[in-house]
Amino acid sequence: MNEETYVVKFLGIPFNITNVISGLAAFAIVFCLVYFLSRNLAMKPTGKQNVLEWIIDFTNGIVSSNIPGEEGKRFNLFAFVLFLFIFVSNQMGLAVQIIVGGTTYLKSPTSDPMVTMSLALMVLLLAHFFGVQRFGVKGYLVNSYLRPVSFMLPIELLEEFTNFLTLSFRLYGNIFAGEVLLTLVGSVAKSHGLITTVVALPLEMVWQGFSVFIGSIQAYVFVTLSMVYISQKVEKE
Repeated sequence: MNEETYVVKFLGIPFNITNVISGLAAFAIVFCLVYFLSRNLAMKPTGKQNVLEWIIDFTNGIVSSNIPGEEGKRFNLFAFVLFLFIFVSNQMGLAVQIIVGGTTYLKSPTSDPMVTMSLALMVLLLAHFFGVQRFGVKGYLVNSYLRPVSFMLPIELLEEFTNFLTLSFRLYGNIFAGEVLLTLVGSVAKSHGLITTVVALPLEMVWQGFSVFIGSIQAYVFVTLSMVYISQKVEKE
């Protein structure tokens, strides 16, 4: 992928406008989707309300399996919004990419490592915050780093760094690779006219379907690992 993202500098600091536009587009899609599904709610759900309730039950299940009891319920909305945002972000680049003059203005936000690292950093900071909130600073440090045995402290500190890397780069790698392969298949389709188009079209369709599956799985994995990391901070070791 040779396209460049649109970057501007303000006070000497570079801002990736492509990521901003793509992130806002994903946010707008999630908002409109939830708004549409939540109109005219009824005690006996049908149609679109069933879809919304299924998604809520699905994300609530992820939370309860990692943080059982009343403590986990406070994270239900966070998991719901996080799952929808990442799911939509993963699929955006498959549906539409806006490239003008070699500069990309709209793509999957999660195909950029800065976006996935920002999401991972947000999750891990929230995990630390809620750990301190529940146990206090001293109790949090003991529970997170000195239990079950204190000599594991160096490994526990290293794990904080590896958690950040695995959470962010797993998502980025899968989505970026999917977009690269779709671009390559598209280039093959255009390379020798009708013959390569006929050959590449079925391959493009198959990879599109596979990418939708991968994007869905990665949204699930990201939210699940997020709840695992949060549970390590808010549950007693």
